[in-house]
Amino acid sequence: MAQGKRNVLGVLVDAVDYEAATEQIITAARERRPFAVTALAVHGVMTGVQDRAHNARLNSFDLVTPDGQPVRWALNLVHGARLADRVYGPTLTLKVLERAAAEGLPVYLYGSTQPTLDRLVPALEGMFPALKIAGVEASKFRSVQPGEDAEIAERIKASGARVVLVGLGCPRQEVFTYAMRPLLDMPLLAVGAAFDYHAGLLKNPPAWMQRYALEWLWRLGLEPKRLWKRYVLLNPAYLARLAAQKSGLWRASPPAPATERVPTFAV
Repeated sequence: MAQGKRNVLGVLVDAVDYEAATEQIITAARERRPFAVTALAVHGVMTGVQDRAHNARLNSFDLVTPDGQPVRWALNLVHGARLADRVYGPTLTLKVLERAAAEGLPVYLYGSTQPTLDRLVPALEGMFPALKIAGVEASKFRSVQPGEDAEIAERIKASGARVVLVGLGCPRQEVFTYAMRPLLDMPLLAVGAAFDYHAGLLKNPPAWMQRYALEWLWRLGLEPKRLWKRYVLLNPAYLARLAAQKSGLWRASPPAPATERVPTFAV
């Protein structure tokens, strides 16, 4: 199922399922096309609501999947999308890696810390023995230096990679993906916490919590100091704005997709 982009609080989210999303990404990798992808839950959507320039960057992405159940609900409620499931970043990552392994498309891992990557690589190789990992590069946890974006792009291209997974956290990974898209002829996937989950550093909540949109409560229990503002403040704000959009009290006009370069971004 691929119904195109729909307006969720001014952020353009694709009404899409796992099969269609994976196929779009792998096709772009096969055809050597730039292709920016992210999976947005409530927090990701609200970063766009709170920052119109970032909203415009998100609206320039080739594919934005409904990572959280509340985002899927918004697509169904406001646009009648009839999506049966969300397209969760960590799960989409595995589906893309499975196809990449099957088709011999090398993958580059960018972001997170070196200890996390040291655990992630053997975990992925265990899941997908045919997977070709072309390169691994930890985050520098600082802003890009002049000319460094071109250097990063050259390292990725020289590795022979056809897909890049970006794990820098929201919204840093989306800004990185937006900035690097013009420099790379391959898909870049902003994959959120997928690196931590698949490295075994975070545990997924039970299926029933995921089904009923209670994953936020699970993550809040795991990381209360870091995440309490995200969930306690943003979740009610999201629901209030969604009600206003659905009722027509708020038009939620999406900004035009951004095209200009960002002056700086995290690497």
